[in-house]
Amino acid sequence: MRRELIFGTPKTTRSIRTVSLPKHCVRALNQHQIQQERERKVAGKKWQSAPGQPEGLIFTTAHGRITDPRSLNRMLTILCRDAGVRRVRVHDLRHTCASLLLAQGVDARTIMETLGHSTITMTLDTYAHVMSTTLKAAADRMDDALGLDESQEESDGEQEQATEE
Repeated sequence: MRRELIFGTPKTTRSIRTVSLPKHCVRALNQHQIQQERERKVAGKKWQSAPGQPEGLIFTTAHGRITDPRSLNRMLTILCRDAGVRRVRVHDLRHTCASLLLAQGVDARTIMETLGHSTITMTLDTYAHVMSTTLKAAADRMDDALGLDESQEESDGEQEQATEE
């Protein structure tokens, strides 16, 4: 069976969206664009898109062709090894993004829009285990909002212990 990359319309209309990027990512993409332009000049006439490949792709080979997804995973494996972190696949980076956003207190609706999920339920079901880790932080924020000071906190702790005994 011959495998080939196919270019076409995304599966859903939600797949076509604008995603806000952190400044760090924008800087990295700008640097990559400069490097890609250098590669284009060095390649000269060898810079050619694959048949059916749209123009202006961000991630290409040094000769302008689409980067095979398996190659991206191999490159990511090398980067993970060199960084001394657990190996992940490119698709796992979506999960990492959502987990980091949740840990930073970003609301589920915004994460849903960022990931392009069709429903908030899909986002909540997929990342509920990560969200449970933020419940303590939410309770602490409520303490802050209610103006609980440390002396009240200490006496409440003593009462909880007395109740448990």
